[in-house]
Amino acid sequence: MDIVGALGRDPPERGSAEDGRLPRWVAPLPAALEDVAYRFVWVVVAINLLGTAFGFWYYRFQFARVPVEMWAFVPDSPGATLLIALALASWAVGRESDTLAALAFFGNIKLGLWTPYVLVVFYPEFLATSGPALYAFLLVSHLGMVLQAFVLHRMTDFPVRAVAIATAWYTLDLLMDYFVPVIGGVTHTSLPYPDPQPWFTTTVLQVAAAGAVVLTVVPLFLALATRVETLRG
Repeated sequence: MDIVGALGRDPPERGSAEDGRLPRWVAPLPAALEDVAYRFVWVVVAINLLGTAFGFWYYRFQFARVPVEMWAFVPDSPGATLLIALALASWAVGRESDTLAALAFFGNIKLGLWTPYVLVVFYPEFLATSGPALYAFLLVSHLGMVLQAFVLHRMTDFPVRAVAIATAWYTLDLLMDYFVPVIGGVTHTSLPYPDPQPWFTTTVLQVAAAGAVVLTVVPLFLALATRVETLRG
């Protein structure tokens, strides 16, 4: 039985350099690791769907506190893992979507870095409330989200329209999470301290929001840089 045929496809060729590779700073993963992700793409999809299911369970109490109309802005990390599962699955069936890939790229980098950021910054209470095992799982699994985002350049060159849609969605999500919720209160992931609690020279909410703002810009820069490097080739 052809394992690759059952679990994935031969990886797409992407890159701008003579050896078919983008510069390391926009495509940091070894080519062999990218190949494995595509040859076993249905395994990667399944893992992300399991992560999505766990994430929705993790947010269950927050869903209960937020108006139904705002639920789309609540499950940040599981939303990102769902997007990359859909993006990779669409490629696997021969219907790849630049828009899905861009949304998945933004989400997995932004949330894959933001969660470790707040876990480290607010570690005393996070560690006390979640316990060492869950704390370690959340930290490692979210860093894994960042790594998997860097396989997506093999299936898209991040056209401007797709990047614009991803930028618009994650900017809107940022506004709902921290600044101007349309209905009810802000929808950011629950933190182990009250939002107004002082934290050094600012507050807990402002520390979390600052990280989210920066980490919305990072994937935008990386997506456009990847496009530039691809076109340059």
